[in-house]
Amino acid sequence: MKKFLSMAFALVIALSLTGCGDNTAEKTVEKTVKNTPDYSQKSSWYQIPEITKDVDTFYILATEYMGFDEGAPNYAAMDEPEMVESAPFQYATNASAFEESTNVFLPFYRQSSLKYAGEVWRRDGNGDAALSGIPYEDITAALDYYFENYNNGRPFILASHSQGSAISKLVLKKYFKEHPEYYSRMVAAYVIGYAVTKDDLDANPHLKFASGESDTGVIISWNTEGKGNVENNVKTCVLYPNAISINPLNWKLDGTYAPTSENLGSLMLNEEQTQFVIGDVGADAQVIPERGVILTNAQIEPMPPELAAVATEFFGPDGRHESDYTFYYNNIKANVAKRIATFKAGK
Repeated sequence: MKKFLSMAFALVIALSLTGCGDNTAEKTVEKTVKNTPDYSQKSSWYQIPEITKDVDTFYILATEYMGFDEGAPNYAAMDEPEMVESAPFQYATNASAFEESTNVFLPFYRQSSLKYAGEVWRRDGNGDAALSGIPYEDITAALDYYFENYNNGRPFILASHSQGSAISKLVLKKYFKEHPEYYSRMVAAYVIGYAVTKDDLDANPHLKFASGESDTGVIISWNTEGKGNVENNVKTCVLYPNAISINPLNWKLDGTYAPTSENLGSLMLNEEQTQFVIGDVGADAQVIPERGVILTNAQIEPMPPELAAVATEFFGPDGRHESDYTFYYNNIKANVAKRIATFKAGK
């Protein structure tokens, strides 16, 4: 999996640095303005699943649009190749963790480019201003359509990664506060790869952070890092003061160390790089409460220098951002099933 993750990250950045087909900046700007999503159209969704389960997942994509080309717009068009062509990678590595227990819905949206979100983060200290307009408006439009046409009253999970999780926080704070009838059916929100902070909770008393492995109606969140980031207190674009992380192996909030023996399996590619398998990549986990992250000793394959520079700029020299899901894949799957069982038992 380490090699696959590096390849996938390299792919999206390489596409952004070299250009994508004949998609000029001028064409992309026009698409961004005119291509407002219509969620009644299947083309606005990566997946509208066949309904085979009695619980859904609404998954919000992480950043797939880099936007480093000269003149590239700040927001992706709905048919932006970087986003559309990379979505299967993210579904396989992240969203698929929910498909055993739920029907997974996954919309496209006009997401912020990594370049623009980074500019806003450096200017404001967080990326909210890049996400609270077009991306949030698209996702809430998708949620409106989902609840009115697809959900049919089923319990649901909100899940996401990175930029998707930043938008999930806005959804939790604003959209579900405005729609308590939906919020009451939320099994849990897996807001992974973007900091949920004590300040977020204090300012929004309707929100609760998970306290264990089976509570419901709660937020589950973590950011994974290696020792270099933790020991040097490195600033990253997904971590903020007073952040909270829960340990995805022992589901504790304190610093209790969880060895690899508690890891039920990480997602990885086989030796031939042809199919996904579950294996052991040495992913242990320990909450570092004062930083609000998960520290792991698991390593990732080094990236080429030009790609490593981009990753370092946004996620630190020893980040594990791209592995937030895959390192703990089977534990996430098991936890989803457990929280659903608890939710159903409470009803």
